[in-house]
Amino acid sequence: MALKTRFGRDRHGRFQVRLSAQERELLAGLPSQVLELLAAEDPSTRRLFPTAYPDDPKAEREYRSLVGESLLEHHRQALDTLAESVTADVLEAGELEQWMGALEVLRLVLGTQLQVTEDMTDIDPDDPRAAGFALYAYLSMVQDDLVEALASELPKGGKE
Repeated sequence: MALKTRFGRDRHGRFQVRLSAQERELLAGLPSQVLELLAAEDPSTRRLFPTAYPDDPKAEREYRSLVGESLLEHHRQALDTLAESVTADVLEAGELEQWMGALEVLRLVLGTQLQVTEDMTDIDPDDPRAAGFALYAYLSMVQDDLVEALASELPKGGKE
């Protein structure tokens, strides 16, 4: 029996959203938490604004003045779209792309808070961060499902 995907394209090019009520409730609450962290300029949000010029403070300040606000607005818009459309059963491709951005923001902030590294494979269930790691893994799975759904209409590689 095939596992039903969380997102599937319909014949109109829109995406069917197949999330449980618990998943929707979880996803609905996360954007506001991150928006609060952004407003407070919490250190856990630093990965959302990568350094462009690590060896040139002046160039870095100029870069921040040019793109900092637009990058912040981009993150806010993605989080707002997720929060506003999490109860929808059908999404347009643009909304699904915003969901991807929001999930990346959520993962980056949570990953920073948890100090996630690439070599982390087995998490001790007694670790006080275990629930956070489980949430991080869930967000990663949903993001992977979104990528698969959006890639479903890309041309297949290779020769036919």
